[in-house]
Amino acid sequence: MSRDGGLKNFQYRMSRIPKEVRKAVKPALMQSGYEIAETMEGLAPEVTGDLMGSIQVTAPGDSTPPYSQPGGSQVAGPNEVVITAGNTDVRYAHLVEYGTKNSTARPFFWPAFRMSKKRAENRIKRAISKAVKENWGTGK
Repeated sequence: MSRDGGLKNFQYRMSRIPKEVRKAVKPALMQSGYEIAETMEGLAPEVTGDLMGSIQVTAPGDSTPPYSQPGGSQVAGPNEVVITAGNTDVRYAHLVEYGTKNSTARPFFWPAFRMSKKRAENRIKRAISKAVKENWGTGK
């Protein structure tokens, strides 16, 4: 299954769950986002500290910082936390991650994501299970 297909399936399934259940999962989403961002900050090269300081966690329904990703700012979905690196002053995060013909890649973003992904998934699954058990069929 492709990443996009899995994401669409997850979003569809989440839309079928009562509002209170989705609301109860937000703390697990945010905690996971902050944990992944902290790992990214730890792996980011520390020259001036600006790159580390540009790593942001965007909560569901909020907008990402300008210049934090190709195409500009985006709004995080209702069941989504977005982690970005870069801002109006730090517009080179992708050049550090992937390198250039004159500079060696110094990956920090994707390695941190891969290192933290399983723990975040497990936390979110536990929160969903707990919320469903507590709220399913309550009419909320």
